[in-house]
Parts: sequence; structure tokens; C-alpha cells
Amino acid sequence: MKYRVQKKAIIVDAEISDRDQIIHTLEGDMIAHKGDWIITGVAGEKYPCKPDIFDKTYVVLGKKD
Repeated sequence: MKYRVQKKAIIVDAEISDRDQIIHTLEGDMIAHKGDWIITGVAGEKYPCKPDIFDKTYVVLGKKD
């Protein structure tokens, strides 16, 4: 059988990393490489995301003012 993840439409902030850096996530420290997205979740938590996964998961709503 196949299943679909049922999630609420949650809006997050994201920016592209301009350098390699360590991101302190809820799961521990992770490396965001240059070109990875750094996502800030609803509770202020941050985590890195590879560009191909980001493109499959998120859609642009508009730029922040």
C-alpha cells in the first residue's frame, strides 16, 4: 500500500548558505555546505536542506519585506 504524509501548510523562512557552516539543529550539529538551503522552522529551529530536496518540497510564496 502507498501512503501520503498528511501535513499542515506551514510557512517557513529559508536562505541559501553562502559558505560552509555548522548549524545547531534539534537533532544535533549539522553541516550546511555552500549552496544548501538553511530553513528556519515555526519554532525558530534551523536545519540545512540540499537544493534538490528543497525544490521538491517547498514552493516560493514571495519575498520577505
